Amino acid sequence: MTNDKKLDGREIRLRRLMGDGRAVIIAIDHGLFDGPIPGMENLPATAERINPVVDAVLLAPGMIRHCGSVFAGPKRPLAVVRLNWNTVYCFKLKYTAAKSVGGYEPLDALREGMDIALVSLTLQTGDETRDAENVEIFACLTNACHALGIPVIGEYFPTDHANLSPDDLHADVLLGSRIVAELGADAIKTFYTNDFRAVTESCPVPVFGLGAEKLPTQAEALALAAREVNDGAGGVVFGRNAIQVADPFSFQAALCDVVKRGAAVPEVVAAYHLA
Repeated sequence: MTNDKKLDGREIRLRRLMGDGRAVIIAIDHGLFDGPIPGMENLPATAERINPVVDAVLLAPGMIRHCGSVFAGPKRPLAVVRLNWNTVYCFKLKYTAAKSVGGYEPLDALREGMDIALVSLTLQTGDETRDAENVEIFACLTNACHALGIPVIGEYFPTDHANLSPDDLHADVLLGSRIVAELGADAIKTFYTNDFRAVTESCPVPVFGLGAEKLPTQAEALALAAREVNDGAGGVVFGRNAIQVADPFSFQAALCDVVKRGAAVPEVVAAYHLA
């Protein structure tokens, strides 16, 4: 007799993502909301600048087929696919409603090559009905993914985050992240706050810290990642800070050293000759 439990597809994908204890995910899904941005004008070329040592790449469902090279190697990153669309991210379009809509059916994304889904949730939009609709979309997509054996990273993104005080941002993230976990997310992606350990300790699943806006130096970006994991993060999701640099391959290798192996930031900055 053995007590070993047979792993299902969802657990296998999660274990692969978290194989070294912490995950490094590179986000290149910005065009879904911002159109082409510096470093991501030609997304297949951007994908070529992703180091295969990272654990996963976050992208839009329509771009998997165009960025297949990053997922083709023997040590390939997992494809994390964003399934819903939300006006909260459309900074150039100046939307304010923070309304979520279903963007891609999980089964269709699975056929395209999705390994893990990302589903976002925004609350405190100023409209209770809209908040409830956002929750409904999150719950329906999450349940549909789980039925297919696909794990879900739930992203909690505060409304009007740039204008929140540090304390208000933390309170929003603390509340929203726990709601995302309660709705069934297998991991969480959200903002780093002034009491991030309270967020990570309140959720029973890994919490990934964002890179968010582009920081002035690569050393500062690595220091942010170090603070996030020191405060209990299960990993990081970096986009602009990992792509809009002179040598993305080297920065991403350094990021993995900091996040997955606990390397000191000054050491990796010197080792990889980062600015």
